Amino acid sequence: MNNIMEVKFSAKSENESLARVIVASFAAKLDPTLDELADIKTAVSEAVTNSIIHGYDEDDSKFVYLRCEINENTIKVVVEDRGHGIEDISMAMQPLYTSKPELERSGMGFTVMESFMDDITVSSIKDEGTKVVMTKKINLPE
Repeated sequence: MNNIMEVKFSAKSENESLARVIVASFAAKLDPTLDELADIKTAVSEAVTNSIIHGYDEDDSKFVYLRCEINENTIKVVVEDRGHGIEDISMAMQPLYTSKPELERSGMGFTVMESFMDDITVSSIKDEGTKVVMTKKINLPE
C-alpha cells in the first residue's frame, strides 16, 4: 500500500463538499486529469449524500466514515455509515430507484457512481449500515 487516509465527519449535508475536497487533495498525488478528478469527486459526493440522507435521515449527530487508499495508480474510496442499511441492494442500485421519493431524489446515485468509477461494491446490513467501496485507475501520463 502506498498511502492511506481515514476521516470521520458529522452527517451534515454541508460536509459533502468537505469529503470531495479531502478526496481530491488525496488523489492529487496520482496527477489525475481534471476529468478523472471530477469523476472521483462526483462519485464521492453521491456516496456521502446517500449516507447522510438515506443512511441517517439527516441525523447530524451521526458520522460518515471516509477512507482512501492509493496503490500504484489506483485510488480506492470507501464511504461507510452505521445507519439504516439497505434491505435490497440490487433494487437500490437500479436507476431511478429512491427510498425517499418525497424528497424528490433522482434515484441515480449508484448509477452515477458506477459510471464515474471503474468498480463499485456495496455491502449493507439492515439497521447496521452501508459500505460503498469504489476504485478508479488513474491513467499515468506517457
